[in-house]
Amino acid sequence: MLKELLLKNRSYRRFYQDVRISACELADLVGLTCYCASGRNAQALKYKPVTDSVLCDRVFHNLAWAGYLKDWDGPEEGERPSAYLIQLLDTSIVENCLCDDGIQAQTILLGAVEKGYGGCIIKAFKNESLREVLQLPEHLKIMYVIALGKPKENVVLEEMKDGDYKYWREADGSHHVPKRSAKDLII
Repeated sequence: MLKELLLKNRSYRRFYQDVRISACELADLVGLTCYCASGRNAQALKYKPVTDSVLCDRVFHNLAWAGYLKDWDGPEEGERPSAYLIQLLDTSIVENCLCDDGIQAQTILLGAVEKGYGGCIIKAFKNESLREVLQLPEHLKIMYVIALGKPKENVVLEEMKDGDYKYWREADGSHHVPKRSAKDLII
C-alpha cells in the first residue's frame, strides 16, 4: 500500500485547474501533519491554505517551475494548481525546524495522492512578494509552497543512466524522471 502511494506521488506540475480542492480537504491534509515526528517536538510548522482562484493566481505568479526545463515557464492557464498550502515556520516557537519541513511536506503529498490529487513542493519563490500577497506577519517564515490539484500529466519513472538525474519532457508532454536503483543507494 505505501509503495503504491509512493509510486503515484510524483512532482506534478500540470493540473486540471477547474477541479477545485476545498478548504476542508486542505485542512484534512494539514491535519495529517499532527501525527508526524517533530525535532525537539517543537511542532513549529503552520500552513496557510489558498483555495480562492484569484489568490491562487497571485501565488502562482510568485513561483518558479521546473528548473531543468529551461524553455518552460510553468503550467499554462487551465493547467495551474487549484490550491496551495504555504508551509510556514513560526519563528516565535523556534528559529529552525530541523527536518520537520520535509517530513510534513511528504506526508501532505501522500495524503493528497490518497485523495486522488497530486502536487509539487516548490522552494523557488519570490519571498518578499509572496509574503505581501499572503499578508504574513514577520514571525512566519515561508519554508515551501505545496502546489496541489488533480494531476494532468503523465510522469514516467525510469532507470537512471550514467548518473544523469535531470528530468525531461517528451514532445507529447510526458515527464520523465530518472531514479537510482535501490542497489545504488546501499553502501
